[in-house]
Amino acid sequence: MTSHVPDRLDSPEPAPPPAPRRSSSTWAALRQLLLRLHFYAGLLVAPFVVVAAVTGLLYVYTPQIEQALYSDQLHVTPGDSALPLQEQVDTAVGAHPEGTLNAVRPATEPDESTRVLLDVEGLAESHRLAVFVDPYTGELLGDMTSYGSSGALPARSWLSELHRHLHLGDLGRVYSELAASWLWVVGLGGAVLWIGRRRRNRRLRRTLLPENSATGRNRTLSWHGSIGVWALLGLLTLSATGLTWSQFAGENVGQVRAALGWTTPALSVSASSGHEGHGGDGAHGEHGAAGQGADLDVVLESARSAGLEGPVEVTVPAEEGAPFTVEGTSRTWPVNQDAVAVDASSGEVVEVLRFADHPFMAKMTSWGIAFHMGLLFGVVNQVLLTLVGLSVLALVFWGYRMWWLRRPTKDAALSMGRPLVPRGTWRGLPWWCLALVAAVAVGVGLFLPLFGVSLLVFLLVDAAVGARRGRTRAGAA
Repeated sequence: MTSHVPDRLDSPEPAPPPAPRRSSSTWAALRQLLLRLHFYAGLLVAPFVVVAAVTGLLYVYTPQIEQALYSDQLHVTPGDSALPLQEQVDTAVGAHPEGTLNAVRPATEPDESTRVLLDVEGLAESHRLAVFVDPYTGELLGDMTSYGSSGALPARSWLSELHRHLHLGDLGRVYSELAASWLWVVGLGGAVLWIGRRRRNRRLRRTLLPENSATGRNRTLSWHGSIGVWALLGLLTLSATGLTWSQFAGENVGQVRAALGWTTPALSVSASSGHEGHGGDGAHGEHGAAGQGADLDVVLESARSAGLEGPVEVTVPAEEGAPFTVEGTSRTWPVNQDAVAVDASSGEVVEVLRFADHPFMAKMTSWGIAFHMGLLFGVVNQVLLTLVGLSVLALVFWGYRMWWLRRPTKDAALSMGRPLVPRGTWRGLPWWCLALVAAVAVGVGLFLPLFGVSLLVFLLVDAAVGARRGRTRAGAA
């Protein structure tokens, strides 16, 4: 939670700590090590976390941004009765012969348009062409690219990529993974330090509420610690869910989920019937549905009869005779993410997959990702994420302020603060505790590669700076 800037290489280094007395507790030595780690961890992640917080705050409000920018495509004037869904889809497919029908998202509200999704050659991976149709008149309202299973339109897709990798591709993904890899370390470490600092005072208020009566650095520390405790749960959730999308750690997370059976289950027909890539060569039949002549109205009615409520996506199979799949798309209320497979010829539901039957951790993953995206419970989630994002910016500001207040020569404008705890604190730990700390660091570093590499770099730099200053002091003596 703390963010600092390191001392200059030429600033005086505090004298090495004296050899620990036998009466020194393990916790005291461990706390000193944690303080130094917290200082340097804040130094490392502060710029990355600030960027992630700002871009994340922008992304949180993309549902409102989409509604404002694309109102003419997303909304229609309600009419007396809607046209058959199949007729709406045929109109969209006929207007875009270059595309292959992939799926359709029927209108669920009286003022909503129907969204027909086409695979078109030349679009980037996971992108589809979305064609908007007025369900009452059949009028084409426009088309634009749609990204991913969430159906993100261009504005949301652009902000999503900004938050994810700053539009720099795989190289840019390093920034977000570095922030997510260290955020939980900084957050948990800061909470332990703050609660440990307050343990002598049994009053909970001193831990959860800042002390306005304090002055100077103590007052800043009080705000930093108290707000950090309040924001901790949100920070841990964002860190954990962010790592599932990361480039290096994400692969390890996926392997662990698969090994423990935590993956989200899918319909057994999905793998064989889903579209592969974009711009497939499946021919359109009478109804444009992979040559099957299937009636999408029958498919949708069967899914509704099976209990699927709210917004859904009807996916057209790429293989002749394969079932259609219908899945709930609501992220606001994930329990509605049921899925069914419907036989194209008879309209019979041949398979049902309920969200209630997902493994517990798969449910938690769905809820956590929806929270990360700002979609869970709608505006409530957006407000909570806004508070967490603003708290992160405030914590970074207070961290830099504490560093500034600790600078050794306040009269010198360019003098810089130093870590609160000098080098060599690890020598105060008993061998078994030091071995345990090293084992945990190695284990976490292997699971989160960017965390491990950056931690190793900091240790090497810190050791090199310490050796250089030792030689300088020796020369001066």
